[in-house]
Amino acid sequence: MRADARRNREKVLRAAFEAFASEGLSVTVHEIARRAGVGAGTVSRHFPTKESLYGAIVLSRMERLVGAARAFAEEEAPGDALASFFAFVVDEGALDHGLGEALRGGGFDVAAAVRGTGHDVVAALGELLAAAQGAGEVRDDVDAADVKALMEGCMTRERGGTDEAARRRTVAVVLAGLRPPA
Repeated sequence: MRADARRNREKVLRAAFEAFASEGLSVTVHEIARRAGVGAGTVSRHFPTKESLYGAIVLSRMERLVGAARAFAEEEAPGDALASFFAFVVDEGALDHGLGEALRGGGFDVAAAVRGTGHDVVAALGELLAAAQGAGEVRDDVDAADVKALMEGCMTRERGGTDEAARRRTVAVVLAGLRPPA
């Protein structure tokens, strides 16, 4: 790829990331092109469909989330690692509308986009959950889909990232509910 084409691709990706974060999937390709300072044809040359552009953004976000899950697993006790990852994902999703939509499956097949890439957030969540359950730090009657749904609920509660205290409160209540019964 020529240097100018590479620069344009990076501009498009940066603009798309910001646009999807603030507006979600509703943003148009023309708006992304405008924000990137390129024509819609330039966007289409690199990403033939809006879905392929969104897929590239989602894949980079999933890579970041899975990296965080691995870091928490290495650095913290199993229950703490799950709690830290839970709070991290909720924070990210509350601040990034596009990520929140992607995690909820809002019009985009995230599972298909990450298949075979090693960036499966639900699998990473499942590993953290299994470790926490194995350590007796999380109730054993929940699965990764349950925990993911709880994350989504927390993200929906505080969309836009403007009330961090409300988000922290909601996350704390959910995490308390995941502890095993006494």
